[in-house]
Amino acid sequence: MVSLHSATAQIKYPFTKKVEHVDEYHGIRVPDPYRWLEDDRSAETAEWVKVQNELTFGFLEKIPFRNAIKQRLTELYNYPRTSIPFHNSGYYYYYKNDGLQNQSVLYRRKGLDGKEELVLDPNQLSKEGTTRLAGFHLSSNGHYAAWGISKGGSDWQTYFVRDMRTGKDLKDTISWVKVSAIAWIGDGFLYSRYPAPEAGKELSGSNENHQVWYHKAGTSQAEDQLIYEDQNNPLRFHIAFTDEDEQYIFLNISDRSKGLDGNSLLFKKFGDNGDFKPIIGEVTNNVYSLAGVAAGKFYIYTNEDAPHGRVFMVDPSNPDRNQWKPVIPEPNNPISSVGIAGGKIFLRLMKDVASQVEVYDLNGNKERNVELPGIGTVSGFSGKKNDKTLFYQFTSFNYPPTIFKYDIATGTSEIFIRPELKFNPEEFVTHQVFYPSKDGTQVPMFIVHKKGLKYDGNNPVILYGYGGFNVSVDPAFNPNMIAWMEKGGIYVSANIRGGSEYGQNWHEAGMKFKKQNVFDDFIAAAEYLIKEKYTSSDKLAIMGGSNGGLLVGAVINQRPELFKVAIPQVGVMDMLRFHKFTIGWNWIAEYGSSENEEEFKTLFAYSPLHNIKKQSYPATLITTADHDDRVVPAHSFKYAATLQEHQQGALPVLIRIDTNSGHGASSTSKAIEQVADIFSFIWYHTMDKNNW
Repeated sequence: MVSLHSATAQIKYPFTKKVEHVDEYHGIRVPDPYRWLEDDRSAETAEWVKVQNELTFGFLEKIPFRNAIKQRLTELYNYPRTSIPFHNSGYYYYYKNDGLQNQSVLYRRKGLDGKEELVLDPNQLSKEGTTRLAGFHLSSNGHYAAWGISKGGSDWQTYFVRDMRTGKDLKDTISWVKVSAIAWIGDGFLYSRYPAPEAGKELSGSNENHQVWYHKAGTSQAEDQLIYEDQNNPLRFHIAFTDEDEQYIFLNISDRSKGLDGNSLLFKKFGDNGDFKPIIGEVTNNVYSLAGVAAGKFYIYTNEDAPHGRVFMVDPSNPDRNQWKPVIPEPNNPISSVGIAGGKIFLRLMKDVASQVEVYDLNGNKERNVELPGIGTVSGFSGKKNDKTLFYQFTSFNYPPTIFKYDIATGTSEIFIRPELKFNPEEFVTHQVFYPSKDGTQVPMFIVHKKGLKYDGNNPVILYGYGGFNVSVDPAFNPNMIAWMEKGGIYVSANIRGGSEYGQNWHEAGMKFKKQNVFDDFIAAAEYLIKEKYTSSDKLAIMGGSNGGLLVGAVINQRPELFKVAIPQVGVMDMLRFHKFTIGWNWIAEYGSSENEEEFKTLFAYSPLHNIKKQSYPATLITTADHDDRVVPAHSFKYAATLQEHQQGALPVLIRIDTNSGHGASSTSKAIEQVADIFSFIWYHTMDKNNW
């Protein structure tokens, strides 16, 4: 019998045919020999997926400790998890997962101490447990709920209407919802959708003409009223929402296909048949969002001329930009979110990637800071104008998500729900370091491991990064990493440029023409970890998903010798054609477009697919899924075929293609299986090949 060790050196990849296909970009001819793999519904592609999965799972199944890892992950996942509660008409609603349920279940109580009632259990919606609850939105009087589902991890959503007085669903079915808010107003709700896609192209065809509709409870979708569309700009997003008193309809419009990173914001009174009025009429690179409506005024957050953000008050009777009243000036640390509840403004700030919360009155006078348990991440502090009590959640790498109850009048917090764990999180330690990138920029990074670990260069490390779309990678608890760290592994999260960790300037320093900064930051993180003897190149694995998958693909092209293992997950790998699929055009604001000559040069210089060379690459496990209609699997298919073709070393290049999943695992069981395979692959190549 051939051992796994010898099979690694002898690995034979399935044959992948090549076609004579060449595209020309601004006078440069670019071959695309695996273009046929873009047709992810063809029998030929299906056969390729089948043989690739046979190779991958054949490899993984021979790892002797794979089942032990899966068993430990299952044990660690198996603890109750509860969401922040929200209230309506005397009931408190919340999601709860007993531990290993594939989907969290929605419950409610009459008051905080009432008897628990089951509202919706999405685990009963599909045999495989891969249909998730995409949303649950109550009418203001609590009589109706619009609830949506997503099947197999797709971004498409279908909504239904339930009479909460009887617990029975009405006949309503609302299809092809995507990138949408659900906002009740009157006896119906606003939602955003696309026209029905062409049959067979539901998961890959380009999405165009985003429309806002109004649906009245108890009617068919065919009777819905079109509220807004813009056929002259088919690649815009249109999202409608309302205020608590349902006086106004607000419309957020973004146009990222034209490279604009901001939005316009319009409004009109409900029942007004006239046009929307501008709060901000033109889409620019500035962001404008409604924080709330209070005392008849609109509270608007914006980063206009303020990279850290600021807050204005707008009079709806005179919304002209010159009449806006400053309420909260730009702070020293970036604003992560703004909300109004209980007559107060709650400002969540980020200082060196740690949450801070400040409370202001409606005139912008600061009243207090909210005392938090430590360095970590806060969510919540949302509610209604007459609330006396709010809820928030705090978490960190070694602090499981804990829900606190906050008294608005006194500013005091108390633990409301603390999870019961089967391990001691105090056995692990988190510390933050700052390291210099290639251009001298200081980049923050969190390092988490078991207490007492020695820095001798022999520790296996998972280095995670994202670096894009103004998304910060915040400190958060992940039970998966407990399994990794228990065995002596180190988990590292690098807060590289491209995110929102230090406001809009940090984001802009990692987008479009400056994208190479992101890769330089990540490479510098790896070099720092090696220099400080946390690990060595032979023990270092890198991992990232979506934009982070792009990151992993780019850096192993540029510095393949620096890493032993690479895990690019659902990555954007073809930077010349990403805008051709589903809502990929939405990313032009972040990356640029190959249709622009100067932007093409930048994209072509780092595109993971187009910069693969004949060289020795790290052991690579690419992950994707058949229902990923955000970053379509063709990215990973073409990338895997090309990397297998060019790999000169003995380390394997494998692709793991999940079924009935999307941009993320569609169920708890699928998530555990995927992480078990990733950890097995990493440990096998960085540590003992026989023992976990």
